[in-house]
Amino acid sequence: MDTLYIEREIVAHERVRGLCERFDKAERIICDRYGEVFNVKGQNFRWQKRKPSWILAEKHGRMVLPTPPAYGIGCEKNFYFSHILNCPYDCRYCFLQGMYSSAHQVWFVNYESFQQAIDEVLAGCPAKEKVGFFSGYDGDSLALENVTGFAENFLPFFAKRPQAILELRTKSVNVGVLLNRPALENVVVAFSLSPQQIASAFEHGAPKLQQRLEAMKKVAEQGWPIGLRLDPLIAQPNFTEEYETLLTQIFNVLRPEQVHSVTFGPMRFPEAMFDRMSSLYPEERLFAAGFERRQDGLLTYPPERERKMRDALRLLLEGYLPDKRIFDCAE
Repeated sequence: MDTLYIEREIVAHERVRGLCERFDKAERIICDRYGEVFNVKGQNFRWQKRKPSWILAEKHGRMVLPTPPAYGIGCEKNFYFSHILNCPYDCRYCFLQGMYSSAHQVWFVNYESFQQAIDEVLAGCPAKEKVGFFSGYDGDSLALENVTGFAENFLPFFAKRPQAILELRTKSVNVGVLLNRPALENVVVAFSLSPQQIASAFEHGAPKLQQRLEAMKKVAEQGWPIGLRLDPLIAQPNFTEEYETLLTQIFNVLRPEQVHSVTFGPMRFPEAMFDRMSSLYPEERLFAAGFERRQDGLLTYPPERERKMRDALRLLLEGYLPDKRIFDCAE
């Protein structure tokens, strides 16, 4: 790490001091607000992605937000919160590269403010109502754990709040924090997985599929509930065969009862986001795959093609899991 941008008000924060001590040779640049660096237009996302800087900031405003309507794993209410913006991996289909001007990594260090906001949400919900909280919406939940200590801080917090369900979504194999403590029933470790052909073509920088499967097996054997996140679904000539192979690989290392939930959904992008992503990678065949514009402005696969992919995957999943654990995010 060559450069640290630090908001002036948090220079003395203990997490900021810890990172500065760890990367003591990095140049430190003080700013008033992280947006002065992160939101500047005209930045070269592809160039920054090769060696992103870190921006240390304090989160203000609404800390916990409702998820989109189809985003859930069986809870009555669902929310997300983002302690980090951007991901160390470089998946070509990732919406973050179409959302942000910068590839730099933003880390909001004020964990206690997030926890207070989560408690406020829970206080407004009936005591018997399960409430989902998703931490991997704007970045990978575990990939940077060795730096951020996110899970180390939040697992004890959720251990005392069994009404709340925390999802840790990741492509990482950085699971030591989970293997070094007893499992929690209300924390779902959700691995994003794609068939080998798709992972090799589009998930640049992420651990290989076999590595993720091995990490997932260790986490499951420790007793953690496992989530399977099979999205986005990407059209392939041999789509059914590819996903059939993937599920065989998954259930060679997992027992069905170890799986808390499966989610899947097709690729869908707002038009402006799609245009930005395709302009970043004009040579990428992923963005020349016959997308159509819907009336609501989203770019998607043609409806019939999308339906066939979703139906085929659901049929495969039903051979392993009950329907109540399968969630189609497009429904």
